[in-house]
Amino acid sequence: MKKSIGLLIVLSLMVSAGLFAGGQEEEKAPASPMDVEQVVLTDKAPSGDLELFSWWAGDEAPALEALIKVYESKYPNVNVINATVTGGSGVNAKAVLKTRMLGGDPPETFQVHAGQELIGTWVAANRMLDLTPLFEKEGWMDVFPKDLINLIGTDKGIWSVPVNIHRSNVLWYIPDNLKKWGVEAPKTWDDFFTVAETLKSKGVVPLAVAQTWTVNHLWESVALGVLGADDYEALWNGEISWTDPRVVKVWETFGKILSYTNMDAASLSWQQATDMVVIGDAAFNVMGDWAAGYLSTTLNIEPGSGYGWAPSPDTSGVFIFLADSFGCPKGTNNPDATLSWLKVCGSKEGSDTFNPLKGSISARTDSDLSLYNVYSQSAAKDFAKDRIVGSLAHGVVANEGFMNDFSTVMEMFLTSRNAQQAANACQAIAIQNGIGK
Repeated sequence: MKKSIGLLIVLSLMVSAGLFAGGQEEEKAPASPMDVEQVVLTDKAPSGDLELFSWWAGDEAPALEALIKVYESKYPNVNVINATVTGGSGVNAKAVLKTRMLGGDPPETFQVHAGQELIGTWVAANRMLDLTPLFEKEGWMDVFPKDLINLIGTDKGIWSVPVNIHRSNVLWYIPDNLKKWGVEAPKTWDDFFTVAETLKSKGVVPLAVAQTWTVNHLWESVALGVLGADDYEALWNGEISWTDPRVVKVWETFGKILSYTNMDAASLSWQQATDMVVIGDAAFNVMGDWAAGYLSTTLNIEPGSGYGWAPSPDTSGVFIFLADSFGCPKGTNNPDATLSWLKVCGSKEGSDTFNPLKGSISARTDSDLSLYNVYSQSAAKDFAKDRIVGSLAHGVVANEGFMNDFSTVMEMFLTSRNAQQAANACQAIAIQNGIGK
């Protein structure tokens, strides 16, 4: 108990002192009106180097490599430098990018989650070019959903080109394993707790998790399931405080769920957590549908018969979405090459080459679904009909400052399992980062 109180005191002092990521002066928006400098479109054939900065290494690399091949076929005079930084969800890449951006050495373009991860950080810091002219010239205003364009833009411009749509709230499992254990995929968290006891009695880990970002990822599914879509969105627009009893209940439920997870989580990658499900050490995993790319492309498992999926418990009919995107930083060495890359990212050919390998679906409304597997076709169907809400862990609803601080709160919670303490800490970091009340 003394340790938990001490952690809360330290956290409060850090917030007061501005030591969280959101309190660092260099990332705050300038006091003067935002510069709305736009990209300059030319018909000049690009040449020279194009540094692509991303975290798509390892099992996600084949999709990026396929997209690069499309680019190289159209722009053979450009030397593509594939600058990947390993680490799931960009946990390492974002730190490297921050150093480069603040040091005046931006890559030609970089992967970023669409939404507040970019807008609340690098757009607010006046480091990105407005891509509205590119969207208008390429006809993207008509082929990207209006809601998505609103999400990647502000009243000052459009800031990145989405290359995909991922779903966060997916429960993965192996059908043959569930049949062997005599259980079914849970539709609610209450169902999960019942199934989990059966699995524990058979020596099976009910739910596999990995390093902290995957736990953050799980949290947003739990929050959606406990709060419902309306209250989940209200949390991000300030209509519900983080100390509200409904949000405290999220942390209480989350703590109970964690009691059914693997003890070695901190030492595992998201792929290793998925592997636990595949080999039968664990029954379920809540992960984004890049897991479908890993299962299908890397492990060569057939979707449907070989691996199964369902909405995470209590989230049926709601789609937690995130999108990977690329923008054009100010001050790059080769903006012509950057714009040509963005054209490929937003094109139908580029999108339908990249996404079937990545496990994601196209952000375009005219995608050729015959090129996609059974899982991706089902995701596209759900995206078209479900309620759409944004991801916390992947930068849609919160800026990078809050996301970094939330990871600190999560580390505290993993030690203390104190729901009220976590809710209080989240309220503090929300205020610090300009989110909610």
